[in-house]
Amino acid sequence: MRTHRCGRRRVVLAMLVTGGMLAASCRSGKSLTNAGIERKPAPTTAATVPVSTLPGETLPPGQTVPTIPPTAPPTTLPALLDTLPRCNTAALNSASAPVQITFWHGLANELGVELQTLTGQYNSSQTKVHVNLEFQGGYDQTIDKYLQSNSATRPDMVQMPEYMVQQMIDTKSIVPAQACAESSKYDLSPFLPQALGAYATQGVQWSMPFNMSVPVLFFLKARFAAAGLDPNSPPGTLEQLLAVGKQIVSSGASKYSISLDSDFDGGGGWYVEQWLAKGGEFYADNQNGRAAPATRVLYDGPAGVQLLTFLKSLVTDGGAVYVGDNASGTDTLLKLADATEPAAMTIATSASLGPILAFVRGGIIPGITEDQVGVGFMPGPGGGPGALVGGASLYVVAGKGDAKAAAAWDYIKFLESAQAQSDWAAATGYIPVRQDALSLDPIKSLYVSDPRFKVAYDQLLGSKDGPTSKGPVIGPLLQVRKVTAAAVATVLTGGDPQTALSAAARQADDLISNYLLQNP
Repeated sequence: MRTHRCGRRRVVLAMLVTGGMLAASCRSGKSLTNAGIERKPAPTTAATVPVSTLPGETLPPGQTVPTIPPTAPPTTLPALLDTLPRCNTAALNSASAPVQITFWHGLANELGVELQTLTGQYNSSQTKVHVNLEFQGGYDQTIDKYLQSNSATRPDMVQMPEYMVQQMIDTKSIVPAQACAESSKYDLSPFLPQALGAYATQGVQWSMPFNMSVPVLFFLKARFAAAGLDPNSPPGTLEQLLAVGKQIVSSGASKYSISLDSDFDGGGGWYVEQWLAKGGEFYADNQNGRAAPATRVLYDGPAGVQLLTFLKSLVTDGGAVYVGDNASGTDTLLKLADATEPAAMTIATSASLGPILAFVRGGIIPGITEDQVGVGFMPGPGGGPGALVGGASLYVVAGKGDAKAAAAWDYIKFLESAQAQSDWAAATGYIPVRQDALSLDPIKSLYVSDPRFKVAYDQLLGSKDGPTSKGPVIGPLLQVRKVTAAAVATVLTGGDPQTALSAAARQADDLISNYLLQNP
């Protein structure tokens, strides 16, 4: 299956569900200082704000609660927003009947059910708007249908994964979220700057983050203990990952140390972007395409070669096992449950934690109980927290009239509210996009009772300040990821890192060049 797995957990959920093994007019012109998006350059930066520490909360030994880093004012082009479709949110006030809007999304199974629940709550809470959900079958299907549609057949609102930012901009079919925020004087200050920044370029907030996840390390504490390792101290650096892996294998605690994959949506694509960012490196030129359109990738340089050389050494010297492109979406996780040749660790999306615990709770892994599943920061260059935002965001579609845009924005505000984000995060395992959601149940209680669910939140907030901590914005990013994934597969099966990356970079650069020619 080659789809973006609905926030990287669709197949996991499907297996659980089926009982399988693992389942502007009105634009003020004033600075949106509360949004982190400035209408005019500002000389100051935001102060460092401590992350809220929940009562009774404990973190794994060796891990500390990070702080929100200072956020420098982004590159701004005040004139750009004024050239884009406007958002008159006051238009909803004059509507004589409920405004019907259609929302295309790609969330299946339990995710789709929870979205239906939230949407039902919204529809019943007011009489101005009625939202009609239309599931498109997944992200790939949503993308294809949207790009093949026209202004008459498009929905009023659409959900798109994080790798679609530039392509959505280039469709010239969206109302910037910033225009709606300015029109309604919406307070964006509670939002995580990392969440907003993922979907902001050229000084414009294009969409609103909704379902947000990051990669984390999953490990089995019993196998750590059997190897003489501290089961509460997972490896944080790549070097520690290698050393821990050697000890696990040499002790006989597990056949393999860690299961690796080359999925474009995992170890072959998305994780490469994560590792480079954690090392303070750019994936593409022009500050990952955020200062100006990217023209080429940079991952075939020394940092990328060093990274893939290390991944290769994990297999040749560190006891790692390569499971392929993770076609089922669960191959790396299933390797932890292998009855004869198991692995002790893997890296997967943080949104997998709930399904993994349910899987273990079912007794599928002999001798492993739910409390023996550990979660740590994704090991990377230099160690410590930090991650790029994954998942998807919400776009208001242009050309549908002021009332439709205002209605879509009103629904988005509901989905982005602190209570809705608390409900959504607790039900799905995603990271709340705003800080004040953590003060509300059910996520408040969950983070206290099971701090493993908060590891992803703390990892994201620990991202270093600077442009390398914002992921690449490239028109054909999905295709570029697939090319990169093929290079990772070559290396993990014995290929030369420099040769593989150089070949991939040439293909990626051709993809980018062709895209820029078609989208001047």
